[in-house]
Amino acid sequence: MTDADSPVWFVTGCSTGLGRALASAVLARGWRAAVTARDPGRVADLTGGAAGAAGHGGRALALALDVTDRQAVAAAVRRAEEEFGRVDVLVNNAGYGYLAAVEEGEDAEIRALFEANVFGLAEVTRAVLPGMRARRSGHIVNVSSLGGLAAFAGTGYYHATKFAVEGLSESLAAEVAPLGIGVTLVEPAAFRTNWSGPSMRQSALRIGDYAPTAGARRESTLAGYGRQPGDPRRAAEAIIAAVTAERPPLRLLLGRTAWEVARARLDTLRAGFEEWREVTLGADFPEPAA
Repeated sequence: MTDADSPVWFVTGCSTGLGRALASAVLARGWRAAVTARDPGRVADLTGGAAGAAGHGGRALALALDVTDRQAVAAAVRRAEEEFGRVDVLVNNAGYGYLAAVEEGEDAEIRALFEANVFGLAEVTRAVLPGMRARRSGHIVNVSSLGGLAAFAGTGYYHATKFAVEGLSESLAAEVAPLGIGVTLVEPAAFRTNWSGPSMRQSALRIGDYAPTAGARRESTLAGYGRQPGDPRRAAEAIIAAVTAERPPLRLLLGRTAWEVARARLDTLRAGFEEWREVTLGADFPEPAA
């Protein structure tokens, strides 16, 4: 396979964690990658230079990208398409967490969280889709979370962003499948990244009544940093396996905890639906008399 034939990946949030591991795995396969970060200097060791195509035989492109900046998004996608001719796989990985009980949430922080985790993801997706539509091929990977399927105290606003990504991605999948474009939601549990450490934000306000619920979750989340069971390198390999599969999945759970919690969530939903079945069915207009 020549460089011109190798797939082109565009990955957001590559400074650390899953994005960094994925970019490294893509390049190790001899594929091409636009490796993005708010500070491209933080991915220079992956690409061989702070900007432009360098290292890896011109297969790596380090790009400055803040996904909340519309002009930066357009410029980064345009630069990748100019350098490589196309984007085959988009991975929307950039994002972060926020610890707060719902009542403790700070307006500016909540809006910033949605800008990065939801609106930024949508902006990058819209920038890449025209090229994929024109070629009738491509794959979009949206990094959601186990927290996009099940919610816990203390991270309500983070869950809200990931539930939004889940719904957006399901609709997108239905819209682009006839155009030859795939969509995969990646739903990791706790992985050994900076999510629960340096990248985590939390509200300054703490309300005592929430100490046993949201407060306890804050403490346990922060205490787990550095000891998370998930391996970002193995997660990267799993994502590549899913994207390159003959039938890529719409959803890809990552980690044993994700598997166990998601299965339990399905059981809980099913039990609740069944318990209220008669009330649910009784909400329709009565069937016409025969």
